[in-house]
Amino acid sequence: MFFNSLSFAVFLPIVFLFYWFVFNKTKSSQNLLLILASYYFYSCWDWRFLFLLVFSTFLDYYTGIQIEKSNNDKTRKFWFWLSIGINLGLLGVFKYYNFFASSFATLLSDFGLKSSPFLLDVVLPVGISFYTFHGLSYVIDIYKKRIKAEYNFVDYSLFVSYFPLLVAGPIERATHLLPQVKVKRSFDYEKAKQGLFQFIWGLVKKVVIADTCATYANAIFDNYSQMNSWSLILGAVYFAFQIYGDFSGYSDMALGMSKLFGIDLLRNFNYPYFSRDIAEFWRRWHISLSSWFKDYLYIPLGGSKGGKSQQIRNTFIIFVVSGFWHGANWTYLAWGFINALYFLPLLLRNKNRSNIEMVQLEWNFASAKELLHIVSTFALACLAWVFFRAKSITDAVLYIKRVFTEGSFTSQYLSNERYNYELLLMIGLFVIVEWNNRFKEEPISGKNSWLRVSLAVAAILAFGTFSDYKEFIYFQF
Repeated sequence: MFFNSLSFAVFLPIVFLFYWFVFNKTKSSQNLLLILASYYFYSCWDWRFLFLLVFSTFLDYYTGIQIEKSNNDKTRKFWFWLSIGINLGLLGVFKYYNFFASSFATLLSDFGLKSSPFLLDVVLPVGISFYTFHGLSYVIDIYKKRIKAEYNFVDYSLFVSYFPLLVAGPIERATHLLPQVKVKRSFDYEKAKQGLFQFIWGLVKKVVIADTCATYANAIFDNYSQMNSWSLILGAVYFAFQIYGDFSGYSDMALGMSKLFGIDLLRNFNYPYFSRDIAEFWRRWHISLSSWFKDYLYIPLGGSKGGKSQQIRNTFIIFVVSGFWHGANWTYLAWGFINALYFLPLLLRNKNRSNIEMVQLEWNFASAKELLHIVSTFALACLAWVFFRAKSITDAVLYIKRVFTEGSFTSQYLSNERYNYELLLMIGLFVIVEWNNRFKEEPISGKNSWLRVSLAVAAILAFGTFSDYKEFIYFQF
């Protein structure tokens, strides 16, 4: 059940009405309804994996209590590492086993040794990387005595399984979400209106921008050996807007629909393509994942303490692991490594915290320089996205090589495909709208909001891609 599907358009209003008009008496009844709705939502993907979700939930709920109750360090460590080991073990089996087995077999074949590795014939449980990280952060925080264990199983289950964030984030923290689910929510018209606007804007990003760009990006990437330099550049730009519209659109829909239930989720995107350097980009892209790795991997490794060599090591570790989190393919590792290389000059010059506030431009030389930095950062992001999108590192390298060696910048693909120029115009309009509203969470709220929402709905109906309810890219992670 996709957020942009007809079935979800039926599901969400039913849950909303029951939540506020039938189950609105107590916090427990509200949470129970959301749990049942979340489990139904998840079972629509594959009901068999619902047992895995429930097991993971109970594992961290129980081990968290045991860690808190124990006064013995050895016992606390036992329960802690039991939870960490099982969580990472399940993630490793479902997501990474086939990758390692195939890679090892390939390595043996390079030395002339034949092998037939045993591969698992299972699909990746949707959202496993996200709800596993929810549980991991919860158990780690209890072990570090940052929070108390949650003894109400329904409340904890909602923290892990809340359907707006269940399959593609944002990756929540117990310190932020649990306090909200432990109190009864009262209907707030203004919050609900803001949530509706954010949901609609997320839908614009998904069905108008992302899914339309996907049609053209796929055609170029799948036939890159026949494309000229300009068409390949166009393909990378299309994919950049596809993945941004897809993932940030999902996040906006998740945050928006959650506000309909009176619950705030962590912001996941903050206009990353207006960043002036790659460090700022990563403070604005997939914020919940970046902050998770910073708090639970980068800082425990030593963070920015110590010498430059240690900082460089920690930076490369966090980026490569982040790449590997996205999927079991060498292309994701390469994507993470490339972003670490981008980050390195900023780290060496102590410039990685230079651009904290949102960019503001005026008619002067300094602003022209800022604009150049924005364009160059976007170009670097597009170059790295080629590795993220390509089927193999070889394909990515050949794609980029052809950009620089083919040498033809005629409008080959623009001329061959219908509505290409219209799509570029639509992307340009989308960038202008986001730029003019970059200090807000979404561009619909504010003055003339109902006119804006009407235009957004009109854009969805007129230009949206609905034919096959294209799934969200990050559902596979």
